[in-house]
Amino acid sequence: MMLSRLGHAAVALSFALMLAAGVARGDPLPARFDAALAAAKGETVYFNAWGGDERINAYIGWVAERVLDDYGITLRHVKLADTAEAVARVLAEKAAGKQDEGSVDLIWVNGENFAAMKSKGLLAGPFTQLLPNTRYLDPAADPEVALDFTVPVEGLESPWGKAQLVFLYDKARVADPPRRVADFLPWATAHPGRFTYPAPPDFIGNTFLKQALYAFARDPKLLLQPATDASFAAETAPLWAWLDQLHPLLWRGGKAFPANNPADRQLLGDGEIDIALSFNPSDASSAIAQGLLPDTVRTYVPEGGSIGNTHFVAIPFNARSKAAAMVVANFLLSPEAQLRKQDPAIWGDPTVLAMDRLDEADRRRFAEQPRGVATLAPAELGPTLPEPHPSWTTRLETEWRRRYAQ
Repeated sequence: MMLSRLGHAAVALSFALMLAAGVARGDPLPARFDAALAAAKGETVYFNAWGGDERINAYIGWVAERVLDDYGITLRHVKLADTAEAVARVLAEKAAGKQDEGSVDLIWVNGENFAAMKSKGLLAGPFTQLLPNTRYLDPAADPEVALDFTVPVEGLESPWGKAQLVFLYDKARVADPPRRVADFLPWATAHPGRFTYPAPPDFIGNTFLKQALYAFARDPKLLLQPATDASFAAETAPLWAWLDQLHPLLWRGGKAFPANNPADRQLLGDGEIDIALSFNPSDASSAIAQGLLPDTVRTYVPEGGSIGNTHFVAIPFNARSKAAAMVVANFLLSPEAQLRKQDPAIWGDPTVLAMDRLDEADRRRFAEQPRGVATLAPAELGPTLPEPHPSWTTRLETEWRRRYAQ
């Protein structure tokens, strides 16, 4: 929700008072990063983040070791099946009048969950302007670090990774995978049971629906605006007609769907399907390196590009350890943490850092990092399609469940 002119003035006045007062009682956040560092030592940060991938969990475990060693912060990973769980918890705490001592200190969030938290006043901040490592970002060249599914970030969340939809296939079994979304129907007709996608509200499942919506929408520009009853009905009608034909040709006849990306990827690794999806261009290379997929798996994007976005971390309004959460968010933006996260042998999640903002040594480290056997070069990823407005995702989830949930 964009602030009014009066709202901007109020935020500016509040921020000025914070700068003058330091870390006075009642301040939503420390007003300077050095104050945050001083206050963070000995604090515990409950980091609510998706816990469905052991590679990601291991990376967060490494972050916990580093922030403990460097800053005296204890980081606890609260593993979520769905980010909405943590959002609902913060909302319930606000409704109960719990203005501090909240249960969530830091949350991995973007898209409709960020939009909901922002609109309901569930976020602390703005705070990202206080993080020293934001000097490595370039919003002018990369607007995705400042916009989240078309919603302005306005300092309320800090970027820590990028994503773009890619399709994984085993070249030992598939010589020519479908190159356009519309081609999946004839391909599935010729290869019944050999494709599926995660069930919404899983974010990969949602992204597949949005990718297909871009392909079939009568006016794709409308997807960047809030959905109305009329626009949603008109723009999604071709999508539902296509899915009605496709679903009987999917794995298990479209009567069951994998729960998430790791489950979908495992079906590919087990040979039950021939094409899987990921929102991480390095996912296949990382899985190959860890023995989760055969080395014949490769990656491609549909003609015309695929949906991409940036994911963030945010601090709830009532977090008990705001100072330490700020320090963790800043560490996640460090070249050290970003380089390790992008390593296909660790996670393979693309960096948000602008290479021309780094010093020569760090630029060289990124340039020399192996890309992975199945990872496309940046030029091969094609254009990035912007995420639709969050209202489209929410409506797509609801309508998909109404039509297809068993």
